[in-house]
Amino acid sequence: MANAEDSNEILNAALGQFMAMQGEAIRDMFGMGAGGASGMTMPQGFPEGLDPAALSGGIAEWAGTAAQLQQLWLDFLTWQAGKSAEKAQKGANLLDPAQWLVISQSMLTQMPTDLFKAQGRLVEESMQLWQGMAERFIPKPQGAGVDPADPTGLPRSDRRFADPAWRENPAFLLMHQTYLMLADYFRTSVKGMSDLDPAKRQQLEFAVSALAEAMSPDNFLLTNPVVMKRTMETHGQNLVRGMQHLINDLKRGQLTHTDPEAFRLGENLAASPGKVVHETAMYQLIQYSPSTEAVYAVPLVIFPPWINRFYILDLTPKKSFIKWAVDQGITVFVVSWKSADASMAEVVWDDYTRAQIEAIDHVRARLDVPAVHTIGYCVAGTTLAATLAILARRGEADKVKSATFFTAQVDFEKSGDLKHFIDDAQLEMIGKLSPEGYLDGRYLAATFNALRGRDLIWNYVVNNYLLGEDYPAFDLLHWNGDVTNLPAKWHNDYLRDLYRDNKLVVPDALHADGTPIDLTRVATPCFIQAGREDHIAPAESVWRATQHFTGPVEFLLAGSGHIAGVVNPPSANKYQYWVGDSTAPSLAAFIESAVEHPGSWWPHWLAWLERQSDARVPATGKRVPGSKGDRVIEDAPGRYVKTR
Repeated sequence: MANAEDSNEILNAALGQFMAMQGEAIRDMFGMGAGGASGMTMPQGFPEGLDPAALSGGIAEWAGTAAQLQQLWLDFLTWQAGKSAEKAQKGANLLDPAQWLVISQSMLTQMPTDLFKAQGRLVEESMQLWQGMAERFIPKPQGAGVDPADPTGLPRSDRRFADPAWRENPAFLLMHQTYLMLADYFRTSVKGMSDLDPAKRQQLEFAVSALAEAMSPDNFLLTNPVVMKRTMETHGQNLVRGMQHLINDLKRGQLTHTDPEAFRLGENLAASPGKVVHETAMYQLIQYSPSTEAVYAVPLVIFPPWINRFYILDLTPKKSFIKWAVDQGITVFVVSWKSADASMAEVVWDDYTRAQIEAIDHVRARLDVPAVHTIGYCVAGTTLAATLAILARRGEADKVKSATFFTAQVDFEKSGDLKHFIDDAQLEMIGKLSPEGYLDGRYLAATFNALRGRDLIWNYVVNNYLLGEDYPAFDLLHWNGDVTNLPAKWHNDYLRDLYRDNKLVVPDALHADGTPIDLTRVATPCFIQAGREDHIAPAESVWRATQHFTGPVEFLLAGSGHIAGVVNPPSANKYQYWVGDSTAPSLAAFIESAVEHPGSWWPHWLAWLERQSDARVPATGKRVPGSKGDRVIEDAPGRYVKTR
């Protein structure tokens, strides 16, 4: 059986294998083959005005650049050899961005081989494109015709090719327009396959789109005129910086999105004051210090997803939902889940439902209150629904005063693009990455990045590897890259039982902690929030929870997606939200009845929470964690959130 080190090497190798194309292009450009001398060569069609021959006076600088690149690469090869990378080359290729590229290719191999035969429309459009591009560069009388660099009149436009360099040279103009035409044709062809199984068609649509994004000419050094210009202007220093970025990512086995030195937990992220008041092998329970003299009598327990770090709800102070809730007078508790390791190999869904119930009971006992408000975000919201059903079955539903769901699904029939990663072949492939009972968090990060490949993969390949730009200091992207490991048994059961087989909405089809789960028993007042542009938990999928709970439900549709749709503080004055008839028979009917409101939905939620209970009590005693006589474990944000 493979060990953890082998699995880590497999992950590292995948990114290296895919991005080796970029390294080869850089080395070839500078004559850096094995044993080769440094002598820069440029391809035909180099952007006009930047002929390398005209810059030969700086040959010493170019030679220095070539030497830097060569040394960086040789240093990396030495490091790679020390890590036994040759073993990884025999394993599965499953890391960002190669992970989803390989998955896309495997999807395509499962499809009929005759799906993409040339059609008359494609031939006709090709001829029109070639004719139109040629006409742009045919000499015309002064004042007549179209400036070749003018984007107006082009058959297709795309922000990846907005720079004038893509239009100044006929080769690059024809290249990117042909690429856009073919990508559009293949996508349209797949959508028109009415005789294909709908699930297979959706999977194929995703695969074709992913492959089209991967093969875009702007992703490669020698087919991107913007990169070539930058290379000439900097005498190749952009490639030196880009090579260093690439090598750093190869070593860590993960694509970097933001400046890794810009943030420190407990200092400028996850810095809301509080104490860890309880700890188990699975989680730490944090209680935040009150900022008001009086607080709501009913405390709030937040269950963030264990596939991410909890501090998505406690970014910088201006963006922190936790700080905002505390400032409104809510006593806030947050569960900080432990990143899985070999000690959690036997953890399953039952353990997470038990953990939620235990946290609820601990807060009730600590503050001597009969009930708590709860929030479940994403997968923790799915689990909270099961927890509520279990409590109802046991006659203990009154422990929870209300439940709020942030972008959480319970009915997975319409669960979106993530379903494309869940079939028997993909599940088997995932299983190979869990030799010690836990799944490396970098795999899941790669999966989520794949859902927005253009923005979260290729944008960074171009900007940071090819253009050599520095990484921005962006708190949200720092959190996005701060991955957590998952218990493999829980992960596999979750994908099979919920995403693939949709058992949670079948009464008593699933059990947890010895109790059958029936969502129709959930009569707790529920607030359900969905993101209009959510690509992870689509609004239509989240909406379906309103059809399964039997208690009072309020549904709210927020602008933006899975993260920004939730983390939208009132001070930002961004986006909007819609409220309407939460008993409508469908999301479409809800939208038809809904009224749009500008800005953050947080105050609307607070008003709903007050309608459940508006009683207040003094912020004294154990309402102040760490006060006199109160034993606590450590300061927030605790140790678990810092464990990799």
